[in-house]
Amino acid sequence: MNISHLLSRLAVAAAPHHGGGEANLVLPDLGSETFLGGVTGHSLLLVGLLVCALGLVFGLVVARQLKALPVHRSMREISELIYETAKTYLGTQGKFIAVLWAFIAVIMVAYFGFLTTGPEGQQGMGMGRVAIILLFSLVGIIGSTGVAWFGIRVNTYANSRSAFASLAGKPFPTYAIPLKAGMSIGTMLISVELLIMLFILLFIPGDLAGPCFIGFAIGESLGASALRIAGGIFTKIADIGSDLMKIVFKIKEDDARNPGVIADCTGDNAGDSVGPSADGFETYGVTGVALITFILLAISNPAVQVKLLVWIFAMRIMMVIASVVSYWINEAVAKGRYAGASVMNFEAPLTALVWLTSVVSVVLTYVVSYLLIADLGDGTMWWKLSTIITCGTLAGAIIPEIVKVFTSTSSGHVKEVVTASREGGASLNVLAGLTAGNFSAFWMGLVITALMAAGWGVSTLGLSDLMMAPAVFAFGLIAFGFLGMGPVTIAVDSYGPVTDNAQSVYELSLIENVPNVHAEVKKEFGFEPNFDKAKHFLEENDGAGNTFKATAKPVLIGTAVVGATTMIFSIIVALTSGLTANLEKLSILNPLFLLGLIMGGAVIYWFTGASTQAVSTGAYRAVEFIKANIKLEGVEKASVEDSKKVVEICTVYAQKGMFNIFLVVFFATLAFSFVDEFFFIGYLISIAIFGLFQAIFMANAGGAWDNAKKVVEVELKAKGTALHDATVVGDTVGDPFKDTSSVAMNPIIKFTTLFGLLAVELAIKMELGTRISLAAVFLAVALFFVYRSFYGMRIQVGMKAAGEASASPAAH
Repeated sequence: MNISHLLSRLAVAAAPHHGGGEANLVLPDLGSETFLGGVTGHSLLLVGLLVCALGLVFGLVVARQLKALPVHRSMREISELIYETAKTYLGTQGKFIAVLWAFIAVIMVAYFGFLTTGPEGQQGMGMGRVAIILLFSLVGIIGSTGVAWFGIRVNTYANSRSAFASLAGKPFPTYAIPLKAGMSIGTMLISVELLIMLFILLFIPGDLAGPCFIGFAIGESLGASALRIAGGIFTKIADIGSDLMKIVFKIKEDDARNPGVIADCTGDNAGDSVGPSADGFETYGVTGVALITFILLAISNPAVQVKLLVWIFAMRIMMVIASVVSYWINEAVAKGRYAGASVMNFEAPLTALVWLTSVVSVVLTYVVSYLLIADLGDGTMWWKLSTIITCGTLAGAIIPEIVKVFTSTSSGHVKEVVTASREGGASLNVLAGLTAGNFSAFWMGLVITALMAAGWGVSTLGLSDLMMAPAVFAFGLIAFGFLGMGPVTIAVDSYGPVTDNAQSVYELSLIENVPNVHAEVKKEFGFEPNFDKAKHFLEENDGAGNTFKATAKPVLIGTAVVGATTMIFSIIVALTSGLTANLEKLSILNPLFLLGLIMGGAVIYWFTGASTQAVSTGAYRAVEFIKANIKLEGVEKASVEDSKKVVEICTVYAQKGMFNIFLVVFFATLAFSFVDEFFFIGYLISIAIFGLFQAIFMANAGGAWDNAKKVVEVELKAKGTALHDATVVGDTVGDPFKDTSSVAMNPIIKFTTLFGLLAVELAIKMELGTRISLAAVFLAVALFFVYRSFYGMRIQVGMKAAGEASASPAAH
């Protein structure tokens, strides 16, 4: 469909926003409208601050409870070593992000300080106001890194406690502890995010709040991009380096003599805990900012603006409560069913939690909407808007079910990967995994299309009386609904790294070799340890963790794409003077728009290659070091120095890869926005769509390979066989697929779109000649780092490799 045809019918409604951009967004007075029989919107949202505070208390109390759980000293020592190395890595990344922020700050100062129109009509917003906007961008970064730190702290409490709990010979604690940790992280993450956004909404002046929201979103998006990409590179270098030793030396999983295992555990936190925590924090915030921006740009009636802003934040507050209550109910049921059981399906209570939260959230969505906005529009808007959100909330439950079809240990596709590996080895293993990923992308695309179409259909039932482009608002609400049960989505995602670490902590602790350990555990903790059952439960639960890590990824990726639609609309409004001009350029009949569509796809494939290249080169260096230094005779475990060296290798290549990738994304966004604004719109749409399907394909292919290996290890008990070797190879191919390239699409799409808001408006204020000249310079810089992302990251040998490994990441 021609985009201009869709929007032109609504052009008149946009006239009041002529020339509006995010710098000119003004929030209405939230106290001007009342709810629930006389409570002002401002007062109602103040209650939200209390809910956020209770969410923070919940997260902290659960963290203390996890810390207080019983654990053997040998396991606690390992988890604390993992925490210290992960904390050191996070601190290093924090300094690195500060350098990257400097690039963004320059553009923000130029735009807000000199090229916008201030509240008094002057050129620029004034240094004081610009400083506040920059401060909120730093708050976004600190928020991302802060929740990431909390995530690794909680997960490293939980990993050793889960490992120890498995010794009692019952599966339930092995499930309950990782989920409890996940709920602590999820509730803390959402509460912090909501607290900051409510603070801006309630206490920042209306004419400054809009730019502060944009600054905050850009900051958290930058933090999430860096932590997600660098963490993804780090964890897969370590994972591949550690896994390949099983084939080379025929040693067991997480063998304590392997110096790559500590780095692998650190990577589980750096990539699978830090990355998703920062990513979830950013996703939740950016989706909210997208909807706020839409409401202010697309709705001219301040009363309607207030109603919808208060309603959206009330929905978020309600969904935090729904998630925690659903968790309590589900745990009570699970405990009653499994507490005394000797076997359990670890996936079953996790699935029940997701569906229970979805149903509770849907019911409360309609109830709260009726109470708050029953008088909005013609009196039917409350159920229409609730239905649209419900499309997204249901997606949060339906998408995991689709993912499990391709990644669960009981999945036919995963069993096909195993079957293919029996006679075809690693070759057919890889082909079967690629097939699963491709099929999954089709079905996932069909589901997302159906849910978005349903939301669009409801938006045609009168929403155009309140706003322009109601379909865009519907898509934004669906993205909002994707994250409606945010604490639970984050919880089941965080479940995976804890189960993975728990298995590693068990092996690294060498608890079976501790003198008189049976008597010690019996005396201090009151039970007889069962090592065989413990190892089986930990391995089986790791499979469930793999599955639910996989289920969360498409939810976050889908949110990025659907939410990006709403942000792109904001750019379109600014570029078309409120949909009153240049609408014909938003069509494939405009060559520049079409070329932008092509270019976006090209960038997605470059990014996939660049991130994988960083993993490949780093893994080569890690494998080289481990093979040269591993000692299998006369020692029980690898030296701490060797383990730290592997961590250092992972960190170096993660930062080198991230530095190249970030600068390409940064300068390419500037270059393409300066070339032509409608070329840039096509580019943004393209990276969203290409990125969606590339990410889903890679994530689910990787999940299939990962759990195929788990089936061989747990169900078939075939470790050390040729079949196992084949599935290990497939898993190492899937590692950068599922945990590096695919997951980083989400923050890359959103950062490009958000930063593009500033970049494109910066461009249109310049003379054409200046724009083109700068575009050429920016493109040249971007291409230089594209070149470096491969040719500067190639695998080197001999003296050249030694020089490369010792070089500072910042120099690259």
